[in-house]
Amino acid sequence: MRLPALRRLGAVAFLVGGLVGAVHAQEPTPSPVASPPPVVEPAAESAEIEALRSAIAALRAEYSARLAELEARLDALAPKAAEVASEPPPSPPPEPAPLVAPATPPPSASSKVFNPDIAVIGDFLGAAGHDPGASPSPALEMHEAEASFQAAVDPYARADFFFAFSPEGVEVEEAYLTFPTLPGGLLMEVGKLRGSFGKVNTQHNHALTWTDRPLVTRNLVGGEEGLADAGFSLSRLVPNSFAFFELTGEVYRGGSELYQSPRRQDLTWLGRARAYRDLTESANLDLGTSLAWGRDGRTETSATRLVGLDATFRWRPLRRAMYERLLARTELVWSRWEDEAALATPTSFGFYASAEYQFARRFFAGARVDRSARPGLPDAVDTGQSLLLTFWPSEFSQVRGQFRRTRYDEGTTAHEFLFQFLFSIGAHGAHVF
Repeated sequence: MRLPALRRLGAVAFLVGGLVGAVHAQEPTPSPVASPPPVVEPAAESAEIEALRSAIAALRAEYSARLAELEARLDALAPKAAEVASEPPPSPPPEPAPLVAPATPPPSASSKVFNPDIAVIGDFLGAAGHDPGASPSPALEMHEAEASFQAAVDPYARADFFFAFSPEGVEVEEAYLTFPTLPGGLLMEVGKLRGSFGKVNTQHNHALTWTDRPLVTRNLVGGEEGLADAGFSLSRLVPNSFAFFELTGEVYRGGSELYQSPRRQDLTWLGRARAYRDLTESANLDLGTSLAWGRDGRTETSATRLVGLDATFRWRPLRRAMYERLLARTELVWSRWEDEAALATPTSFGFYASAEYQFARRFFAGARVDRSARPGLPDAVDTGQSLLLTFWPSEFSQVRGQFRRTRYDEGTTAHEFLFQFLFSIGAHGAHVF
């Protein structure tokens, strides 16, 4: 408001100055030489000039009064403006309370720093029929309950613990630390491990596609426990444009069911080479060879050497992956006793071949053929055949039935129907592919 008034006052002053100059310009300038005779102004001009002066004086008075009034108003508003500037802005009105209390927000990622992924898997087995073998399966048993604890220790290591609860007691099935970012592209695992010999030995009971383990595993590769021992493993991927290729070397103390080292320096050595290749967008082939050697505890100088070959074929069409797939697998194992004090070194051979086909969304059918000699007795051969049917109610449970026929070397034959219920809770990590 003050700036427009000042502008108008300046315009009036400019107008007044111009009028005054015009009036003075009309008055005659006296001559320095001689004064002219006085001129008498006409009465009309004098009256007009007086009227103009009166108007200018009135305008000056009016604008002076307006300017004084504006200055008084500004002086009165200045304290109020300072008070308004110093006051905080008004807070928004509170939102009305919701009719339903909001759900508790999910915990943040930082809340899991000290809480590993925990899972428990139950394995219930039942058997019906006749088995004249040395250790037939009981009619009903809670075969195993596995508890797993898995988490990242830091950005450079991961820890996995697997505890098995069985009728025989509690044991540490696996407990190891994994270092995936070592120099040279190496991956190291330290702790108690299932040895990387073939495919079946690395799998836990609940990860098998059968209710039992093949005869060759039970006879030649350490029985139900398999090659599980304390030690460390080093593996490395070899760059190759043709296929995925992996080399693994492992050292164990010699405390498994098969390898028993009487002395500290008698370690168990294991090596494996694996090649994997995609054949088509729906099929792949996995080939591997394994070698293990260690003292077996029969005598101070005796040892057992294992050589294995394995092949796995997977087929799973992308468009029908939920309804159709095929898994075919075989393993061949040679077991040789070595003793410095004995001349004969017999070699026992065994294998299995299996196939599992998914013919509906939740149903799988399979078959397996077994043949295996006994350790140190290459002529004592056991054979077996199995048919299986598996139903998956969900990804957290399985119901499986298996008809098994076993022909023992002693000439007796077992006919059994085995059934299994698998159920799990919690977040269980993936096993070896």
